[in-house]
Amino acid sequence: MPLHSAVALFYAAASLFAIAGAEDPYRFYSWNVTYGDIYPLGVRQTGLLINGQFPGPDIHSVTNDNLIINVYNNLNESFLLSWNGVQQRRNSYEDGVFGTTCPIPPGKNFTYMLQVKDQIGSFYYYPSLGFHKAAGGFGGIRILSRPRIPVPFPDPAGDYTVLIGDWYKSNHTVLQAHLDGGKKLPLPDGVLINGRGPGGASFNVEQGKTYRLRISNVGLQNSLNFRIQNHRLTLVEVEGTHTLQTTYSSIDLHLGQSCSVLFTADQPAQDYYIVASTRFTNPVLTTTATLRYSNSAGPVSGPPPGGPTIQIDWSLNQARSIRTNLTASGPRPNPQGSYHYGLINTTRTIRLANSAGQVNGKQRYAVNSVSFVLPDTPLKLADYFKIGGVFRPGSISDNPYGGGIYLDTSVLNADYRAFVEIVFENTENIIQSWHLNGYSFFVVGMDGGQWTAASRNGYNLRDAVARCTTQVYPKSWTAIYVALDNVGIWNLRSEYWARQYLGQQLYLRVYTDSTSLRDEYPIPKNALLCGRAAGRSTRPL
Repeated sequence: MPLHSAVALFYAAASLFAIAGAEDPYRFYSWNVTYGDIYPLGVRQTGLLINGQFPGPDIHSVTNDNLIINVYNNLNESFLLSWNGVQQRRNSYEDGVFGTTCPIPPGKNFTYMLQVKDQIGSFYYYPSLGFHKAAGGFGGIRILSRPRIPVPFPDPAGDYTVLIGDWYKSNHTVLQAHLDGGKKLPLPDGVLINGRGPGGASFNVEQGKTYRLRISNVGLQNSLNFRIQNHRLTLVEVEGTHTLQTTYSSIDLHLGQSCSVLFTADQPAQDYYIVASTRFTNPVLTTTATLRYSNSAGPVSGPPPGGPTIQIDWSLNQARSIRTNLTASGPRPNPQGSYHYGLINTTRTIRLANSAGQVNGKQRYAVNSVSFVLPDTPLKLADYFKIGGVFRPGSISDNPYGGGIYLDTSVLNADYRAFVEIVFENTENIIQSWHLNGYSFFVVGMDGGQWTAASRNGYNLRDAVARCTTQVYPKSWTAIYVALDNVGIWNLRSEYWARQYLGQQLYLRVYTDSTSLRDEYPIPKNALLCGRAAGRSTRPL
């Protein structure tokens, strides 16, 4: 980047955060997005590369850092990156999904200006447009605690990003055309660990030392089970929440979920299998990586260790055992349990039911019978410029009504600072995974069968884990509590990517008539303008 451009970029970024009174450190990134040949499952494919890498580079940051990420789109099509789990406090313009952010045109660049405000933990970024996610373009995000904030475990000897996910041998364009033709996708061809197929990735350790793994399921379709041969995994963090330090033989990660585990290299010195395998599928897809002791006496031996396959109760019981460590500090020095969510009265209950069906002879997926269709203009820009006809607030009901699927740009209206209960209802035979941008929510309950008001009697109102992605088991429900304290328009979606692409998503418009900068940042000066917002101006510096 030319020096004058870098200087201009710094002052533009600084001016934005100066408005909000931020004086936290800046971290600058320059990323070139290209297509390139990759061979994750042994056949040549067209992959999405960031600075020539697949997966993309990690983002390392500390609570409250300002991240200035200049993305050059060298593809022949539009491109966007989104930041799974980064809350974009008061700043949904930078969220990087089409409902909030105009795509980066081919041959152009856009500078994201993010602040990881009051956050810690393990997350990831991914390409959000079309079916780009099936080509790569994803990478890990870690947000470390500030030096003076205590962490509830000693510093590990090493800290590794582990991106696991199912994968197709077909190029993403083929998969997208398949969906556009109204068809379902078949079972993926395999599973990857850090972009590599069976035996391709390795992690080096020294005997007797303890390591941290930041694991994210960046896949398209399947829940995965993660395990290490002869080693135990201690869960310590889930999407920004320090958890009770429970030890497991293996751990389930559902689509879009991230967590941190500790393990100690306390076995005889040799190589061991690291395994990721699909859950609730027939057949089971499995891949391996290698855990390599520095003084290893030999290669991996025997078959990879087996894990749970179709057992739902095993997974449900593990999910219920994941609890918040109430005495640990979060991003601030106060204990995570100092916010007593269970004592707050909810002001609204929203029930969201997923469904599948045909519309005009093509496969579609829906929430409360509404199958989302992309508008011609990002919703956030339409809201800001008061452009009519793009969407209708309240265009989706608070409750399922059981009617047939229909197409609409579904936007759920909600009041700023409301405290709401959302119940995800899944009457289908497959597992669901839901993600809410802009927020962390409390997973207060999950069970089989039909949710009723009496289901609240079993809620965990004391130490439920706070996270941004939750699973809903087959023919089951999951309930969350969320404090709507972040103004903006936020994507609520299925992480099952074909379902998201074909309509299983909506946007939550958290609205206030206040124009105070304490409630929401102004539109970024460098915001791209497209659709019906094209030709307008953002704001003066």
